[in-house]
Amino acid sequence: MSSRSVSEFEREREREREMVLPVLKLGTLAVKTFSKPIANRIKKEAAHHAKFRQLIINLAQANHRFSTQIQRRIYGHATDVAIRPLNEEKAVQAAADLAGELFVFSVAGAALIFEVQRSSRSEARKEELRRQELELKEHGYNVRNFLMSCYCPETGK
Repeated sequence: MSSRSVSEFEREREREREMVLPVLKLGTLAVKTFSKPIANRIKKEAAHHAKFRQLIINLAQANHRFSTQIQRRIYGHATDVAIRPLNEEKAVQAAADLAGELFVFSVAGAALIFEVQRSSRSEARKEELRRQELELKEHGYNVRNFLMSCYCPETGK
């Protein structure tokens, strides 16, 4: 790679970075929009199925106790006090909200993992090309002439 192609690559990479933020915001908005019907579906299912309703109420109550204890520790209040449970409707609403947030978080986490893997594969390919280029230079090959001879062995063009 010549220094010119490297700088062109860096400029292209910078443009990609500038495009990421608006796409990220749009993606976040889309995921939040898609999570609302999921939360509504959870509320609807809770109204029809007693076991499911009890399960999500238990989840919401556990989350409520955990978050209340964490808040009390952060603010320096006593943590050995009894925490009043949420009423059933608030618990169902809290569970639906929690499910929506977990959906958003899991999609964002999956997207982050995908991007990190894609980026690392790209960096590995670039590093391999740099290594090959250095190896060719060490052996006295002109990279451009070598590549050209690979494409047109008879003429070198």
